[in-house]
Amino acid sequence: QVQLVESGGGLVQPGGSLRLSCAGSGFTPDYYDIGWFRQAPGKEREGVSCISSEDGTTDYTDSVKGRFTISRDNAKNTVNLQMNGLKPEDTAVYYCAASSLRCSLSYLHNYYAMDHWGKGTLVTVSS
Repeated sequence: QVQLVESGGGLVQPGGSLRLSCAGSGFTPDYYDIGWFRQAPGKEREGVSCISSEDGTTDYTDSVKGRFTISRDNAKNTVNLQMNGLKPEDTAVYYCAASSLRCSLSYLHNYYAMDHWGKGTLVTVSS
C-alpha cells in the first residue's frame, strides 16, 4: 500500500532552518508527483511546493520562494524540503502528498485533489 511518512519538524527560532523529509513506499519514485502542503490551526491547507516525478520540475508558492527548496532522491524514494529563513508565519503542520496530477501552480492550489497524504510533521517557528 502507498505510504508517506514525514519527518524533520521541530522548534526553530526565526531565521533558522529545517529540512523536512517525505519517505514514500508502495510505489516507484516516478509514479507520483509529490507536494508539500501546510496547515496552521484554523486555516485552510495550502500548497507550499511540488516536484515532478519525471524531470524534477518544481513549483513554489510565492511566500516561500527564495527560502524553501524542494528536491527528490529517487534512490530512496524520498522528497525533501529545505526551509531556510524561517518565519513565525511558517508555523504549521507540514504534510507531503502524492498525486498523479502534474506538479504545477494548479497542483499547489488544489490540495483536495491529492491521492495520498502523510500524517504530517509539526514545524514551530518561535523565539
